[in-house]
Amino acid sequence: MKSSILKWIRIVRPGTLGAGTAPVFVGLIIAAEERTFDWIIALVTLLAALTIQIASNLINDYYDFKKGLDKAGRLGPKRAIAEGEVSPQTMKKAIIIDIAIAVLCGMYLTLVGGLPILMIGCVSLLCAWLYTATPYSLSYLGIADLFVLAFFGPIATLGTTYLQIEQFSEKAFWLGMVSGLISMGILTINNIRDIDSDKKAGKRSIVVRFGKKFGEWEYFSLFMLIIPCLYLANSAGLCYAVVAMGIGLFIQLRKAKGKAYNQLLIRTGQANLLFAFLLWIEYLIS
Repeated sequence: MKSSILKWIRIVRPGTLGAGTAPVFVGLIIAAEERTFDWIIALVTLLAALTIQIASNLINDYYDFKKGLDKAGRLGPKRAIAEGEVSPQTMKKAIIIDIAIAVLCGMYLTLVGGLPILMIGCVSLLCAWLYTATPYSLSYLGIADLFVLAFFGPIATLGTTYLQIEQFSEKAFWLGMVSGLISMGILTINNIRDIDSDKKAGKRSIVVRFGKKFGEWEYFSLFMLIIPCLYLANSAGLCYAVVAMGIGLFIQLRKAKGKAYNQLLIRTGQANLLFAFLLWIEYLIS
């Protein structure tokens, strides 16, 4: 039983879940500044974000295997079906259970927030499916980056804040952009690492289209774009440390080879959690 639980914890890719939770934390911090906060709504929002992120990961595992992109011994982290840890049928059941939980959370949040939240939830689940599942999936067309920016950024923070204070916030938009830009950085490293296998599989990511060097400088540009976002959000200053972290990661990225990309991917995800933590410290200080 214990080994099975640990196996599924690894399969859902815990290292990636910060991309889904960080913008929710950011939205909750902004709501707290307005002296309006409901813990039940906050916890359900967090669970909804987690289940949608996990759904995207499991769907990706299933369909990348079906398309022949994921194989045993891949350069990136192991994939459950490719390594023979679970069958495709078992993965499909896990996807259905996870989506069912996400839908239940969404139904409750829709009762709280109405039509805007229903639209955000439906489109988020649709994008989690379209990311890999169809012949014209977002990741294979090379346009996934924009959806990652939006749904792991301002859409998540705006929706979270709206559920708490019943209005959209300009500050939530700009701070959400910070989370989205960092999440785009995670995807960029993933695409740089997998450039050769993606080419063979016909996956036309931005890095496949324009090359590894372009991807490296794209990563640098994403962290530089955080600066005007923080300025427009009137950040007190602590959060700019995330930009410094990004520059350090960029220097490492230019020298990275092989499995070193996996560590950089994890550390970029940690940058998103660091941003949320620093924003919380700013809130406490103010």
